[in-house]
Amino acid sequence: MTETELRPKCVFDCFRQVNQIPRPSKREGKMSEFLLNYGKSLGLEAKMDEVGNVIIRKPATRGMEGRRTVVLQSHIDMVCEKNADVSFDFEKDAIQTWIDGEWMKAKGTTLGADDGIGVAMEMAILAAKDVRHGPLECVFTCDEETGLTGAEGMKDDFMTGDYLINLDSEDEGEIFVSCAGGCRTDAVFHYKEEPTPEGLFCVSLRIMGLTGGHSGDDIDKKRANANKLLARFLYIANEKYGIRLADIQAGGLHNAIPREASAVIAIEARHKEALRADWNVFEADIREEYNATEQAMEFALESEAMPLSLVDKLTSDRLIAALQGVYNGVLSMSQNIDLVETSTNLASIHLKQESKTIEITSSQRSSLLSARLNMSNTVGAVFRLAGAEVWTGEGYPGWKMNPNSHLLSVAVEQYKRLFGKDPVVRGIHAGLECGLFSEKYPRLDMVSFGPTLRGVHSPEEKLLIPTVDMVWRHLLAILENI
Repeated sequence: MTETELRPKCVFDCFRQVNQIPRPSKREGKMSEFLLNYGKSLGLEAKMDEVGNVIIRKPATRGMEGRRTVVLQSHIDMVCEKNADVSFDFEKDAIQTWIDGEWMKAKGTTLGADDGIGVAMEMAILAAKDVRHGPLECVFTCDEETGLTGAEGMKDDFMTGDYLINLDSEDEGEIFVSCAGGCRTDAVFHYKEEPTPEGLFCVSLRIMGLTGGHSGDDIDKKRANANKLLARFLYIANEKYGIRLADIQAGGLHNAIPREASAVIAIEARHKEALRADWNVFEADIREEYNATEQAMEFALESEAMPLSLVDKLTSDRLIAALQGVYNGVLSMSQNIDLVETSTNLASIHLKQESKTIEITSSQRSSLLSARLNMSNTVGAVFRLAGAEVWTGEGYPGWKMNPNSHLLSVAVEQYKRLFGKDPVVRGIHAGLECGLFSEKYPRLDMVSFGPTLRGVHSPEEKLLIPTVDMVWRHLLAILENI
């Protein structure tokens, strides 16, 4: 398959336009302006609110003016991750796509199909002359990936629709009707610099090439967390040799399972060969533990120039113990459906030399508010016991299933008619903006679906091309029949 053979052409043409425009989270201004001008160029009502969300209203096609208004909604920001050997500026450069069989991928970066493909579908519907629908509101929200602040900042009179279709899900054939709520828990260690003693040997430790993925939707897929792997080895080495920490830079975005982690440590020179042997044994053990999910991971131990100063021993010991002890992964499964109920992700660890701090970010998710609070308290307690300052944000709410959803019944009926099989109706452990919409617009009837994506929030992100056409046909059928 080539770029010119992509179907539906109208959607992929719009996706190509979307990927020309830089849109990192919290810096989506160019994308907001593009969409605002796009709506106006079609002669449609278009406006932007104070936080950068855009709404474009399209009147009903002839004979369907009496239908209730449907909101189509996608977020315009994207997770900006790239491979370490790729030169790319997410503030300036266009995403470069390529076709691998039935999959669309990007060249060494995230693809931006989360949620650029949803944006493209809305753009295609706005421009279409042959699609039958009632009154439409196409809504494009900002900053979904780093805090849902676009949806949170939206005024409760921005949208006026009765139904909302969120185009931000990642498995074709699944219709989502609920989502988890989530929050961030951050910890900060303050350290003192101590002069480097004589007789030490310095090495860097790096773990790279992990699968990573979405910290909600992929948390149950038995993928390794690079930060936790690094912490495991640091704890082992500290217990045996009393290591000294010089630097640690691990992980990235709060909603991504970390793929890379590194640390620089100092050790008595007489132990350097034993440390190297322990590292090799550790690598073999980890490869065995994750033989199915982490076949591409890499381990590196290299000599480093000795730094003039190190993190004070007390803070180093407390940090390493806390990183070993803090929980990561799935805590519990739902008692009602086959779905992760509560989880936590150790997202990033960064030493900031200018402020003499080591800053740690983690995220907690749960479909139950009480369980989410408990998980945040559990993570926070470990870091407080180790002497860190800890903050937990307010977070965002979950979205409860509406058992009387008319939109869901139409979506299921049309899917069966089109494809001759039942869709899967389920909840998702990731956060969706539907949770915030359910608070601001409590009578809004909502579902979420989208084409199949894999490896989201990582440079391995890919879009299953045939599912785009399936979702497009399904969406048009719902608009015609709701």
